[in-house]
Amino acid sequence: MLKKKLSEKFVLAPGIYDALTGLIAAQAGAEAVYLSGASIAYTRLGRPDIGLVPVSEVHETLAAITDRIDIPVIVDADTGFGNALNVQQTVRQFERIGASAIQLEDQSFPKRCGHLAGKTLVSESEMVGKIKASLDARKNKGTLIIARTDARAVEGLDAALERAAAYRDAGADMLFIEAPQSLDEMKKITATFGDELPLLANMVEGGKTPISSAKELEDIGYNLAIFPGGAVRAIAHHLNAYYSGLLRDGNNNSFLEKMYDFEGLNEVIGTKDLLIQGKKYE
Repeated sequence: MLKKKLSEKFVLAPGIYDALTGLIAAQAGAEAVYLSGASIAYTRLGRPDIGLVPVSEVHETLAAITDRIDIPVIVDADTGFGNALNVQQTVRQFERIGASAIQLEDQSFPKRCGHLAGKTLVSESEMVGKIKASLDARKNKGTLIIARTDARAVEGLDAALERAAAYRDAGADMLFIEAPQSLDEMKKITATFGDELPLLANMVEGGKTPISSAKELEDIGYNLAIFPGGAVRAIAHHLNAYYSGLLRDGNNNSFLEKMYDFEGLNEVIGTKDLLIQGKKYE
């Protein structure tokens, strides 16, 4: 259970976007993973994170992941996909298919990536209502509700801290103050809330927040770090090199040392074991 893990140690949750990335992250030793809404937009739509992904896409993706891996999955539920009643439906659906934590944010629609400019916010009172609605909707108190505020980019750090305090008072299990712009701002966040409830740090390569290691984040008072889009950026870079080489050379010979062969990938995804399991029912 994620709640128990967070009470014992710092947790680093790599970003994933489908069952394969979740499986490989788990095999690499991840103790939790983060299903990134931005990464779903990038990979399923080939589009930026500007509110184009519907709840059905996230639900379908989450269901495939939780069917394949057993470690906790933190899911990015954006704004909850509507008002407080929509939030409740989203929480019920995501919890039912195995989400360990559900992240909600205070952006208005259409929302956008926390490290893009031009964000707008719902009122503080509307977000407080959404948090309370989510807590009423969940069946298990072990399912964490993460309250994210994007106010730093819109209204400044002090306003973000005020909103975070309101979300804490509404009962959120964890706070996520998005896009602090310096180490000093990050330390102010942890000094303000670190003794009260867990805090999440978002590491986006090339984003607004200075990139820190898990150890550095733990040292200044964070409890959970997500690297939500790193896998997509790595894969996109890798695919560019792969496709360019294939189209240039007419084969994959120059890339063989950087890819699994047929048997290698079958080993990763457990083909042999699944075929053996199937024989039991013949």
